[in-house]
Amino acid sequence: MLGSAPGHSGRWERLEPRPRSRMLRQVLHAGLRTSFHVLGRFVAGHPVFFASAPVLLSILLGASFSRYRVEEDVESLLAPKHSLAKIEGNLVDSLFPVNRSKHALYSDLQTPGRYGRVIITTQKGSVLDPVHLDDILKLHQLIYQMQVTVPATGFNSFNYSFSYLCLPDDKNVCIIDDIIRAMEEIQSTRAANRSVPVLRYPITQLADGRQAYIGHQLGGVQGWGPSGGVGAAGARGLGIGARSEGVRSARALQLTYYLQARGDLMDRVAGQWEKAFCTELQHFAALHPKLGLYPATSSSLRTDFQFSSVLARRPLLASLGVCGVLAVLCCSMRDCVRSKPWLGLLALLSITLSGLTAAGILNLTGATYNSTYLGIPFVMLGHGLFGSFEMLSSWRRTREDQHVKERVASVFEDVMLRFSGSTMLHLMTLGLAASPLTNMEAVRLFCRTAALAVTISYVYTLSFYSSCLVFTGYLETGYRHGCFCRRVPKPERLDSKPAWYRCLMYTRYQDETQTTNPPHGVTHGHTHSSNPNLTHTHVHTHPHPHTVNNPNSHGHGHVANSTHAHPHPHTHSSASTDPNPQDSHLLLGCVRRCYGDWITNTYVKPFVVLLYLVYISFGLMGFLQVSQGSDPSALVAMDTKTVLYTRAQQRYFSSYSPVIGFYIYESAPYWNASVQRDLLEYTKGFQRISWLEAYLNYLSDRNQSTSQPRENFTRTLRHFFLHEPQFAHFADDIIFAERGQGEEPDVAASRIFLVAKTTENKREEMSVLLDTLRRLSLTSRVRFLIFNPSFVYLDRYAAAVSSPLRHSLLAVLFLLGLSSLAVVEPLVSVWLGLTLLSVQFGVLGFMTLWGVELDCMSVLCLISALGYSADCSGPLLCGFASGRGESRTRWVRVALERHGVPSLQTLICYSAALVPVGSVRSNLTHTLFRCLTLTAGCSALHTLAFLPTLLTFLPPSKSRGHRPGGEGQRQEVECVEMNDSTRVVDQITTV
Repeated sequence: MLGSAPGHSGRWERLEPRPRSRMLRQVLHAGLRTSFHVLGRFVAGHPVFFASAPVLLSILLGASFSRYRVEEDVESLLAPKHSLAKIEGNLVDSLFPVNRSKHALYSDLQTPGRYGRVIITTQKGSVLDPVHLDDILKLHQLIYQMQVTVPATGFNSFNYSFSYLCLPDDKNVCIIDDIIRAMEEIQSTRAANRSVPVLRYPITQLADGRQAYIGHQLGGVQGWGPSGGVGAAGARGLGIGARSEGVRSARALQLTYYLQARGDLMDRVAGQWEKAFCTELQHFAALHPKLGLYPATSSSLRTDFQFSSVLARRPLLASLGVCGVLAVLCCSMRDCVRSKPWLGLLALLSITLSGLTAAGILNLTGATYNSTYLGIPFVMLGHGLFGSFEMLSSWRRTREDQHVKERVASVFEDVMLRFSGSTMLHLMTLGLAASPLTNMEAVRLFCRTAALAVTISYVYTLSFYSSCLVFTGYLETGYRHGCFCRRVPKPERLDSKPAWYRCLMYTRYQDETQTTNPPHGVTHGHTHSSNPNLTHTHVHTHPHPHTVNNPNSHGHGHVANSTHAHPHPHTHSSASTDPNPQDSHLLLGCVRRCYGDWITNTYVKPFVVLLYLVYISFGLMGFLQVSQGSDPSALVAMDTKTVLYTRAQQRYFSSYSPVIGFYIYESAPYWNASVQRDLLEYTKGFQRISWLEAYLNYLSDRNQSTSQPRENFTRTLRHFFLHEPQFAHFADDIIFAERGQGEEPDVAASRIFLVAKTTENKREEMSVLLDTLRRLSLTSRVRFLIFNPSFVYLDRYAAAVSSPLRHSLLAVLFLLGLSSLAVVEPLVSVWLGLTLLSVQFGVLGFMTLWGVELDCMSVLCLISALGYSADCSGPLLCGFASGRGESRTRWVRVALERHGVPSLQTLICYSAALVPVGSVRSNLTHTLFRCLTLTAGCSALHTLAFLPTLLTFLPPSKSRGHRPGGEGQRQEVECVEMNDSTRVVDQITTV
């Protein structure tokens, strides 16, 4: 049919028997495409409404930012939500609360709600040198006397000092670290010119005879050897598990100041005290440059974790600007009328509006924000740009002589089925990861918010961006400049203009195109008349099944506007074999003339297959080295208090593990010799502070049997042992339960403190220790548990982090398998599933080789990579599988022209947007940048290299249903409308 004839065309063919499943797919395809066709006409008929409604809605919801709230409980975000360690921690707090400890606290075991902590290091010498020791004690006095005023102004202001906020001991004196008492003893003896008492490590003896563990308070220790420490007999009598050594020098010192936070007022006062604590340390460090101070407070982790969002504000704006420039370039052409640079900016505006709408909904529902949400804009960007560039590519394949409404409807019919399918994949992966099955709160909240954002982005693409496409379509129909919206003069008027003006206003008019290039679809079997009411008769004889995807069915290389095996299209391109307007697009011309032929070249294929084998090899090498990243400090901004404090702690305090609480939470027969042997065996090999071991040694030193009747055992423990000054602090470790009047109470619960010798892999060793002792507790006669606050992050962290990724991947494969029964070609589902697995495998392996651990942020990137890789490779696979009758190589080139170019445009803009984020000084954004960069790179390799090569010699076959010669011929009936002023006549001609 002539390209200029404004009529409708319909075709019928003799159908051969086909399998029912294929018929069902064709029926569903036809129904869905027809629905999107109708939707496209509806949107094109009301462009003003669909363009203005999203903008107004975004503005209204954006006004809700007054309700913006930041998540303050970082532990609930980064630790597994349901874990045995949290249950054990609640049990420990109920048995041995912090306020119950009246003698000593261990900073890495008992962490109250508020505290201030500082690591002090020296550049030269030891912290125990007289000069440094005096400065440290002076700092301690400053902190002890420091006051904060709450409220800051007004008549009701009060001054609060540390003595008012601290945790008191049994004498109502603030509990301070034992190392301070030891240093005060050293200072007083030096002032009195007496011999300095020997300080032992990791357990030392104070002036009152009490044994104190200082392994977490003194770091970088060089000792004199075991000979200078407590002897074996002394260690045995005091209940410690190994010989101590005398301290010759120490490079670091850690001090902790515990605060009480009773009620909202005291919590606010404690928060102000923590800020004043950090300020005081900054001033002190400026006055004493020889000392290094690394402070940390209870709010440091939260503040530094959220600080990544603050640092990323300007880079995100830079990413948006860079992406906008490249989007404009990707939408531009040499032809100024058919070029649509504004659509690139409008695509980003659509994504921005959808993000603003999603944020408004979160604000209205009372949701909180955290720094992991920095990855959501990139999820929206990848998916939104994919849909935008696919729609623009489909628009350029429509007939230019059609009305704008018909062209938009054809775009919807062609693109929206694939775009809706990729959106479903996004929602499936994110939705399942956001379900209660996910045990990591940060992953669940991210996926829930990302699913909302992707849904709104999909709706805004259908409405706002599509209406913008309608407006630019009207500009193109009126031959107006794509950038300046000014009407372009005809060639005869341009000849008199300057060269720069002719270059700026270059276009090809439709009548010029029709004169130089006869419209395709016109064959030798038709008659033509200048009378517009004349009937045009066409004769088509096809030696093979004619489909819209056949690039040679009309004698030219450009294919019509469809991507599946539909018998006959209603839309044809006005292009011919000669260079046409859309060939002036740079990327399309490169793919069509150069890259398509090169990647399918016979001599290039072996190298691509070899490259894929190298890709799999390196991915496997990284996959076998995957390590879990359970350290929360790996997700905070760089050069912050948390990072600097963590580095100092790892450098100077890595010789010993944190103090581990060994809690016996049920009544046990401690007087039984076998129970005593079991408990001593469990704690063997640890540095330990054990009331039981000290008590048994106490009985042995007095020639009393350790295996006594219950009443005698308990009576001696309560009335004699705990009244000794050196053993009085063990009263905090024992809970007695009354039995009856006149009877000795039972030991209802007790605790022992353990410390393990560790190496550089401290967290891994703690995880192994946790699993070992837990297995032991299942078979022991004594019911015990072990706990340390760090166990909350370690306990089943690998399973909690990897389970949402595993569930999302299984859900995608299930969705692909289910859709292959009714909607998608089975081989397309198989290929897409294998591609997703290959991309995930490569990203996981290469990110490990790049130094990225498997933490919640990297898992979020891996989950979003499923949808992104489906966006890139899905249309290419559908375009290739839908073709019939031609060679594989030919259909690979066609698929690359149709869908490889939009994927390449998306990859260029997406990758450029990631570059500014990589410059942010944050561990979280570095993980985000590396994972998303690998996702884009692996997706690009599969879409532009691996799949085009593998599809040339692997299924699906292109010869299905194709019979050469006259046997494959079929008869066609074409209906052509004939219009006159009074009636419409359908004339049917059969060939």
